[in-house]
Amino acid sequence: QVQLVESGGGLVQPGDSLRLSCAASGRTFSIYGVGWFRQAPGKEREFVTAISWSDGSTSYRNSVKGRFTISRDYALNMVYLLMNSMKPEDTAVYYCAARRGNLLTSAPEEYDYWGQGTQVIVSS
Repeated sequence: QVQLVESGGGLVQPGDSLRLSCAASGRTFSIYGVGWFRQAPGKEREFVTAISWSDGSTSYRNSVKGRFTISRDYALNMVYLLMNSMKPEDTAVYYCAARRGNLLTSAPEEYDYWGQGTQVIVSS
């Protein structure tokens, strides 16, 4: 069993930056990939970014490339999402998710563990 807890959400203005954190605990040795997803009101959950725990390779959806950065900390079992130049369309509940497979994937059904989510609102 793996537990994931997100933190760092809040209300920001367009153009601001925000960093989300995801703390992993439990059987973390079984984790090979970690991703961030988001879900806006009335919308389907969508892929944001993912990172390979072993080699650090990353993948991003096109709309966040150049603005968002995912990173990991081996010692602390933490994954971070730095969001720069935020836009109103970034407003959503953000979830971290982990999978046992090492292939980076955007499909939520391929992830085995999920956090509770943290709310991000981008508004003037």
